[in-house]
Amino acid sequence: MQSLRLLLVLASLLIALLAGPVTARADDVEDFYRDKMVSLYVGYPPGGGYDVYARLLAKYMPKHLAGHPSFLVRNRPGAASLTLVNDLYNVLPRDGTVFGMFARSIAMDKLLGRQGAQYDPVRLNWIGSANNEVSICAVWHGLGVKSLADFMQRPIVFGANAPGSESDIYPTILNNLLGAHFKIVTGYPGVNDLLLAMERGETQGRCGWTWSAAKATKADWLREKKIDIVLQFAIAKHPELPNVPLVTELARNDKERQALDLILTMQAMGRPFAAPHDVPADRVAALRAAFSATLRDPDFTAEANAKKLEIELVEGAALQDMVVHMFQAPKDVVEAARTAIGHH
Repeated sequence: MQSLRLLLVLASLLIALLAGPVTARADDVEDFYRDKMVSLYVGYPPGGGYDVYARLLAKYMPKHLAGHPSFLVRNRPGAASLTLVNDLYNVLPRDGTVFGMFARSIAMDKLLGRQGAQYDPVRLNWIGSANNEVSICAVWHGLGVKSLADFMQRPIVFGANAPGSESDIYPTILNNLLGAHFKIVTGYPGVNDLLLAMERGETQGRCGWTWSAAKATKADWLREKKIDIVLQFAIAKHPELPNVPLVTELARNDKERQALDLILTMQAMGRPFAAPHDVPADRVAALRAAFSATLRDPDFTAEANAKKLEIELVEGAALQDMVVHMFQAPKDVVEAARTAIGHH
């Protein structure tokens, strides 16, 4: 009996020793975040799809993050969110009080040599993604595009944000890789400006527009059939767009298909969030856990549904692995993707 008591005491001591550091770390994280202000930066102006997702996350995430800090959404637009990521990597605090939401193309931009990309995506601490996105090419209804072949043969004018933005990348891919002859007008500061340009007749279409954002921000256009959706950029068709062709259907050989597959990795990155490099690991883990818990929160989900936002959680660790894998792609495939996007 005494031997049994001794074993129980030793077991209890062992459990306490093992649990002690974990509890201490959890307490450290809670103490750090208590009474803090966490800044969530968005790489686009207010009102667009990225901004809507970020503000909804900021509303619910504080209750899931240890210490329950307050959240403040800050918009830092510029160069299709490149400005924000450069600041996130080189300027903003690395203590866990700052993270950002930016274009899903940011990791790919660096891989393909986008000018001005002053960051290492592999070193960023990826917190997670709110969706595995499908992007569309849509044209104004009066254009009369009747088929995919018709679409690819016309010199359609697409509006875009900065060069290298998603709205610029996708029609550029169609031009450089697949033989289209679209005209791309860059320089529109925000996503709402792209929509206004279509409405005013300055442009005839928008490419690289996420289906979730189209539903959330322009449900009236869809309802009134003001736009025709002609193509989708995704690894697989969206269930709501079964008759809209995938861009991979336009590939004419294996190299084009492999280049498209690499480029489409960024669609799986959907609505990405990341913290700077060198943030303490326990705080990164806390941010990731809080992000995942928020996206599973029934109140968050209900409001997202009401706003017609598609939510599909991609965990932070999975996102980190995705970025690492992207940077291990064969050189010839990377070069084909670089040519397609226009980074020479």
